[in-house]
Formats: sequence, structure tokens, C-alpha cells
Amino acid sequence: MRKQQPKKIPLAPDPKFKDPLVTRFVNCMMWDGKKSIALNIFYDALDKVEKNLNEPGYDVWKRAMDNVTPSVEVRSRRIGGATFQIPSEVRADRKISLTIKWLIRYSRERNGKTMADKLSNEIIAASKGEGNAVKKKDDTHRMADANKAFAHFKV
Repeated sequence: MRKQQPKKIPLAPDPKFKDPLVTRFVNCMMWDGKKSIALNIFYDALDKVEKNLNEPGYDVWKRAMDNVTPSVEVRSRRIGGATFQIPSEVRADRKISLTIKWLIRYSRERNGKTMADKLSNEIIAASKGEGNAVKKKDDTHRMADANKAFAHFKV
């Protein structure tokens, strides 16, 4: 086993918004190491958001990220032969990871011609507090709320 946790390598900020969170989002969206294509898809999506809503696409994306970010989740824990779903707080780093994963996953599942269209539609829906990514967050919170009776099993 490791003696020390490996150091987190800081992400380089993206060229347009100078935000490492955008780089992280693009890295998760990227396939086969094609970062320039992923960046173009992300920027196109934000341009389409800007065109549709007449407000800065970056701000809408930030609002969408806030609306999708979970604060609690359930974790399975085996106690005496039975498996319990135990609600627990989500770590800050995991919050961002879950948010990004859900936004990208539900964007890919959407109907649309290009990934930029799908992503822009999901960002717009999430910024308004609707869409599948927000629904996933609500389901996660509802599940944690339903299982709060088992919260005393928390480690």
C-alpha cells in the first residue's frame, strides 16, 4: 500500500476563459485524446447557448453546473449480512466529477445532430433547473433523504 497520496497535478486553464474547470470538463468530454475537437465542441455549444438565451454562454454553463451539483449521495455498506444505503456528504472534488459526468452523459443521450447541439440543449435545460442531469441530482437527493434512517451507520 502507498505511504503517501499522489500529488494532484494542477490543470492548465483553457485558452478562451482561462478557467481550469473548463479544461476538466473538456478532458472528460474528450474521446481518443482529441482535445482540440472537444474544445471546439464545447466552445460551439456555448456559442449556441449565447445565441439562444442572449446572455453569456459561460455564465449559463456555470449556472447549469451549480444546478447539477449534488450535495449528498448514498453509499452501500454491508452490516451484519444486510446491505444498507447510507447517505453521506459528497466531497468537493467528487461533486465536480459527478456534475461533469452527468452533464456529458445526458448530453450524449439527447436527440440532436451534433454533440455541440446536444451539449448546448442540456446546458440550457440544466441552467433552468430541468433536464436529465438535474433529474439525476434530484433522484440522488431523494434517495439520500429516503435512507436517512440509516445515517447513524456512517463511518
